[in-house]
Amino acid sequence: MTDGTTVEVVRSHLVSVAEEMRATLVRTSFNPVIYEVHDFGISIYDPALRLVAESTGLSRFLGANDYSIRKGVEYVGRDNLHPGDVVLLNYPYWNAAHSYDATLFAPVFDGELIGFVCVRAHWMDLGAKDPGYVLDSTDMHQEGVIFPGTKVVSRGEPVHEIHELIRFNSRMPDEVLGDLHAQIAALRTGERRLVELDRRYGRATVAGAIDTVIAVAEASTADALAALPQGSWTAEDLLDDDGVTDDPVKMRVTVTIADGTCVVDFAGSSPAVAGPVNLPLGATIATARVAFKAITTPGEAANAGHFTALTVRAEPGTLFHAVYPAATFTQWTGTVALELIYKALAQGMPDRLPASSGGDVPGFMMVGVHPDTGRLFAVSNNEPVGWGGAPHHDGIGPANHLAQTQARITPIEVLEARTGMFVERLEIRTDSGGPGRHRGGPGLRRDIRFVTGGEFLSVVKKTRSRPWALDGGHEPEPNQVIVFPGTDREERVSTRRTAVSPGDRVTVLTAGGGGHGDPRDRDPAAVRDDLAEGYVSPQAARDLYERKNPS
Repeated sequence: MTDGTTVEVVRSHLVSVAEEMRATLVRTSFNPVIYEVHDFGISIYDPALRLVAESTGLSRFLGANDYSIRKGVEYVGRDNLHPGDVVLLNYPYWNAAHSYDATLFAPVFDGELIGFVCVRAHWMDLGAKDPGYVLDSTDMHQEGVIFPGTKVVSRGEPVHEIHELIRFNSRMPDEVLGDLHAQIAALRTGERRLVELDRRYGRATVAGAIDTVIAVAEASTADALAALPQGSWTAEDLLDDDGVTDDPVKMRVTVTIADGTCVVDFAGSSPAVAGPVNLPLGATIATARVAFKAITTPGEAANAGHFTALTVRAEPGTLFHAVYPAATFTQWTGTVALELIYKALAQGMPDRLPASSGGDVPGFMMVGVHPDTGRLFAVSNNEPVGWGGAPHHDGIGPANHLAQTQARITPIEVLEARTGMFVERLEIRTDSGGPGRHRGGPGLRRDIRFVTGGEFLSVVKKTRSRPWALDGGHEPEPNQVIVFPGTDREERVSTRRTAVSPGDRVTVLTAGGGGHGDPRDRDPAAVRDDLAEGYVSPQAARDLYERKNPS
């Protein structure tokens, strides 16, 4: 049996391999959504395809590679995987994401197969019907060129025909091929380090350490589950629309914790809809994993053992289990669904969980032709929101949504240099956080003026309803996108593709977090601090925070 010290050294080594892969990807990628925003997921697997380590990236990618690499290996066949191979997979129903989240994986050999490395990252264009982002597709074939598990490198040699197929089907070929090679570089980094680990400690020692790490994770998760309230709780919410019609889309989840297991069941949610908000099952599972990990073992680096007690259910052909040829491009459903899972759990453990954190991720993008280069640009940003007030402290904010966490916003300097947007204002949105004994964090206001023409894409799926509060707290102001403010064309939109000209403006208002507890129980000193920081207006302080029993 491998001793505890060696087990921890091997575990730490595996995590450091994933982090080195991450550094390679960030340093070599071409598009800001990777090197600035960190829209990626990086994973390492043993020969049995058990997750052994991950790097930080989008939290909603937690374990997402698990589903896709299993589908990819099954499709290609283990006998057809050789040293030096790299496989590309973006078929959404296997990929646990939309078609632009390209998953690349490679087998790692040291004489024999010793594991797999995997990197997914968001590409900016792969031949979908619209440049930048698809908001109203009605089937998969409008969402780009599909690779079900295709070798882009075979036995160490690039497959020229596939690279050219990608090049000729992209409006931004240099950026996309650059990101492809950045992902390959990250995979090669992981391969080298795994071989070093194998040779340093020996195959039996590494395998034994991995078995122990996974077993320990299972045990710590079991202990955490046993300490949680036991029961079954149901919650519902609505997406604004599906991108094709204006009809709201129903979401429903029931979470059951009992007998050492956690079941997340999306029965009762809408059937699959016409527009691209349907979620592949792998993405649904990954979303549930984020919430499950947060309530069980949030301080431990993830591996396969952390998720054996979790079961996720969604019937094929429904909103949370898209099947061919359902449109899946607009993945914001997963963000709102993460909040929905917490909403259900909060019924059973309000003393452990915060209120809703913004309810959604307000995203935007500009697409156009850059006047300096004459080339197409497509640059996006996901705005921060306020996090929900917690049982023992205020919500932070503005900050990236729970579904993003380790991701970052796109810097203003990048937005202005690489697009036709000029940011006139970026400030805290006063009174946006939900009042409470512990208030929700505030959202943001961003005013954008366009200096060149193009298209402005807003992507947000929860603007018509407010995020939820807890234990007597108040709901916050919801997300809002206002196009052409102050003109006769002014309109509040959610997910929309809007043509813009020089001089046009857009205002993005992001939601705060929900309040936790009765606002009249808030410490007066905290209210004074909120006033000084501009989080709360004098009027709101008077109206909402008057004490029950003034001293």
